[in-house]
Amino acid sequence: MPRRQAALFGWAVAALACGWAASGAAPAAELVVQLPQEVRPLPEPLPAGRTEPGFRIRGIKGWNWTPDQYLEEIPVLAEHKMNFLMNCYLSMFSHHPQWRNDWWEPIPESRMQAYEKVIRACQKRGIQYCFAMHPQLSSSRPLDPTSDADFEEFWPHYAWAQGLGVKWFCVSLDDVSWGTKGPGGGGADHSRLVSRLLGRLRVKDPDAQLVFCPVPYWGDGSDPQHRAYLEAVGREMDPAVYLFWTGDAVVTPRITRQAAEKYKGIAKHRLILWDNYPVNDDQPTLHLGPVTGRDPSLHEVVDGYMSNPMCKQSQSNRIPLLTCADYAYNPQAYDPVRSIGQAIAHLADAGPPRQALKDLVEAYPGMPTFGGGTGTNPVRERFKRLRSAPDSQAAAAAYAGRMEELSTRLGQVFPDRFREAQKILAGDVAWLREASRTAPKP
Repeated sequence: MPRRQAALFGWAVAALACGWAASGAAPAAELVVQLPQEVRPLPEPLPAGRTEPGFRIRGIKGWNWTPDQYLEEIPVLAEHKMNFLMNCYLSMFSHHPQWRNDWWEPIPESRMQAYEKVIRACQKRGIQYCFAMHPQLSSSRPLDPTSDADFEEFWPHYAWAQGLGVKWFCVSLDDVSWGTKGPGGGGADHSRLVSRLLGRLRVKDPDAQLVFCPVPYWGDGSDPQHRAYLEAVGREMDPAVYLFWTGDAVVTPRITRQAAEKYKGIAKHRLILWDNYPVNDDQPTLHLGPVTGRDPSLHEVVDGYMSNPMCKQSQSNRIPLLTCADYAYNPQAYDPVRSIGQAIAHLADAGPPRQALKDLVEAYPGMPTFGGGTGTNPVRERFKRLRSAPDSQAAAAAYAGRMEELSTRLGQVFPDRFREAQKILAGDVAWLREASRTAPKP
């Protein structure tokens, strides 16, 4: 989802335990990463006698990723027991000369060829590829869900993907208005559009699956407008359709079983959690700490788990992604402290490389730990706090020096990896230098 409100809560992670901050607002502790003495399997193996993982569907979507980014992540997903990859609908927009959603136009041949490679790579590795489009967002001609002509212009994209053997599809209508008919009428119109598309797909393949991201994709459904829309979905939409749901809020440190049960009870459809972590919405920041605050029994209510990633930093995104894979596969045994240490150990050699990643993760612990929203930058926020405290100029200067040293060290130990993350840190170091020249406001 390209635009979000900042989360209002913080998740406190101490060295050995995770728990809610007493106030529920400001972070109570920083993340302290423990590097493991031995490398364990990741995700954590299931206990003896249990053969089925927690979430049946476990995966990731891109965030305006390129085909090459998707291709690079497929082996990582397969190695860590994830089985689902959805293209970001932004990846299907036209990017030249500007970002534009011309959903009615044919997909350019070059893009079809590139995504055919992605689809074939998924098929080879046993990963379900999900083809996704959004026919309204940022479009000069938003699709009319009641128009037969619009449907027939929209359909060929899905027919193309189905012709390549794709079995999973998504229609997203998030971050748009209810429509002229209001929440209930909009929910009904959207439901009929989605049901019609699934029906057309199942003419050729009775096993075709469709996921829909509705306008109210978060919360427990109790908001009156949300309820009216979701009740219409429950009445009008084919019961075989899955719904994407982001949890108790759009961006949230806590996703509860209670909210999932209430939302599902109103919408009357199966859910896939679209977890807005570690997404940065292409802002100049990183979220690298472990996923936390997701109910260990959520998989008993929700069928799938899909992580929403950072944009350009897909390589460093693997650090939190592996913790998401760990949680999704074996949620009842999930330990974020163990998981983040193991994620680093799986991605870097022992010694200076692991230590550098540990320090980077602690510098950018992520929204669930540090608080804030997708664009929150903990390096800059820490510096501001240090500068605003009495007699703290030496501490602020020392902190800036540590970040500069870390930036240098990362370039030395990872000359060809994590380059996009290093650009973020380098930009923050430059910001710290400039801020250090300016006297703090009294």
